Amino acid sequence: MIKYRLICEQDHEFDGWFAGSVAFDAQVAAKEVACPYCETTKVQKALMAPSVVTSKRKKNTGTPSTEAVEQVQMFMSKVRHHVETNFDYVGDQFADEARRIHYGEADEREIYGEATLDDAKDLIEEGVSVAPLPGADKTKAN
Repeated sequence: MIKYRLICEQDHEFDGWFAGSVAFDAQVAAKEVACPYCETTKVQKALMAPSVVTSKRKKNTGTPSTEAVEQVQMFMSKVRHHVETNFDYVGDQFADEARRIHYGEADEREIYGEATLDDAKDLIEEGVSVAPLPGADKTKAN
């Protein structure tokens, strides 16, 4: 795996991991690499300095940079926005509706809503695919 620093046509910089330079070139040509800020697929490698760890250089403390945290938060917000825009909201009936879909008792579709931790654990044990929705919940933030 190789990590590239990328830049889009709007000068947004971000990182991407690829199997190698050939994989990077193929994904860019297929427009599979998009800027997490503006979603354009016109991206290229940014200038990078090699990262060389020497005994004199302080090793990574494991604390993520502010920029990394902001990028993760932006990505999580985009995931939440996508779900809220494209999935059916079923509120506190999530566990029941997920089961009905899983067992073929309701039309298959993408849903989201609220569930208790116990409900989520039960769904997972039953083989129902569920995951928490990342990002800030706008309804609870207001």
